[in-house]
Amino acid sequence: MGLFNKSPKKKLNDDSSKFGVNLVAELYPTSSVSEQFRTVMTNISFANINGDLKSVMVTSSDPSEGKSTFSANLAVTYAKQGRNVVLVDADMRRPTVHKSFNVSNQKGLSTILSGNSTIEDTIKYTSIDNLNVITSGPIPPNASALLGNRKIIDIINKFNKPNDLVIVDVPPVNTMTDASIVSTTVDGTIFVLPQGVAEKKRAKMAVEQLKKVNANILGGVMNMSKDNITNDYYYYYSK
Repeated sequence: MGLFNKSPKKKLNDDSSKFGVNLVAELYPTSSVSEQFRTVMTNISFANINGDLKSVMVTSSDPSEGKSTFSANLAVTYAKQGRNVVLVDADMRRPTVHKSFNVSNQKGLSTILSGNSTIEDTIKYTSIDNLNVITSGPIPPNASALLGNRKIIDIINKFNKPNDLVIVDVPPVNTMTDASIVSTTVDGTIFVLPQGVAEKKRAKMAVEQLKKVNANILGGVMNMSKDNITNDYYYYYSK
């Protein structure tokens, strides 16, 4: 089976939008999947030889392709290696971070961008050392317009110390303009591609759209998805 399906007949499990993602890197730190996340982290570091990669966006071509599971577990993996990580849920239409980490979503990115809260009173601690999150906040009617005001740059600049990393989970490229907007504010973009699920034409369309706005695409993560997260595995390839 190749990387893509011409006409995919299945999608990944959509339970993450209802219950949050499985934090396998936290729950099963010695599993093969957790080891693969560490390998991905190491591979990403090769794209950061100069140490100037402070913010990363994670996206996919279409919904339910595993990008939120990947971004949350990547954040956990970095945090467990001693990095100070802030995971930002910029998917303000189908948010998952507040459910995944069991924190309040009364304030979040939407209230920061609309001027109704500050970064300081919105960021939330998690039970994982070194990992804080900014949830989506209440779902706004104008997510793309909020992201377009570029206040998200303030969040990235707020956490710009040598050991900090901001990971931004955004909507799929082909569904909204949000990913294209955010890609111009971060240092790099990682693209999640599930084997046997992603459609070649739509994946190519998404990558081309990111290139049009000069997004720095660091590489892709092949997500070999099964019914159970513990059977997934991830393979990172650089551009």
